[in-house]
This record gives sequence, C-alpha cells and structure tokens, in this order.
Amino acid sequence: MEIAEARLRVNENGRVVIPASFRKALGINPGDEVVLRLEEDELRITAQKNRLDRARRLVRKYIKPGSSLADELIAERREAARKER
Repeated sequence: MEIAEARLRVNENGRVVIPASFRKALGINPGDEVVLRLEEDELRITAQKNRLDRARRLVRKYIKPGSSLADELIAERREAARKER
C-alpha cells in the first residue's frame, strides 16, 4: 500500500474530515462504522468492515476447506443438549 499523508485541521468541536481519496482507498462510505485506535502517539482509523475481513482471513488459515464453523458449533451445542437430558 502506498503511504499517503494529509494535513488536516481539527475544528472547534474536535472533528476532522477524512479526505475523499483516503475514504475511497479504505472503502469507507457514508454511514460506515470506523474504529479509532491509539498506537503509541498515533491515531489509527480503520473501517470496521475491513477489520472483520482481516479477521476472517486470519481464521480461515486454520480451518479445513469446505468446513463450516457455524455448522460445527451447532452440532456441538446439539450434542451437549442431548447429553443434558
């Protein structure tokens, strides 16, 4: 990813406007949720949907192709409920 930089002013309400080129690069649309994170002395802004996509990619590395974690969880819960009877 190309390093981009912009200089912004904080308004009297503490707000800044994310430039359109940055929003486009991050896939941020009006109404999207973003996450702000302090890392040492820097503020990191991430689109929530991008964080979820990254988490899914990380988890997929550990799951067998064709398997469904949701199906496995449901099966485990049904088995546990059956044993409780």
